[in-house]
Amino acid sequence: QVQLVESGGGLVQTGGSLTLSCTASRDIFSTSVMGWYRQPPGKQRELVAQIAPSGQTNYAVSEKGRFTISRDGAKNMVYLQMNSLKPDDTAVYYCSSQPDFRSQYYGMVYWGEGTQVTVSS
Repeated sequence: QVQLVESGGGLVQTGGSLTLSCTASRDIFSTSVMGWYRQPPGKQRELVAQIAPSGQTNYAVSEKGRFTISRDGAKNMVYLQMNSLKPDDTAVYYCSSQPDFRSQYYGMVYWGEGTQVTVSS
């Protein structure tokens, strides 16, 4: 069973930092594009960052320079380091997995349950 479990959310002041973590099932991690998305209150879910199995990264323009996505294959984990946080970063952050063509789960997109990040002004 594919599982994604996020952790690391919380309340932080403007200008602070947080690191989100996501643990993925072993059977999908190595062949998946892993990503972080967020859903601000009353808005649609949006991409924050993605990282391919090769390590290639893709960031939403507004987060580039403040956020860093990384992955650890030995631990089946993906991280999102968030710096210089702003109230507009307040959202539920979701971990995602998109297995590539090498996986039996190719074509699927998996989501964690999300972790709340609140940035106070």
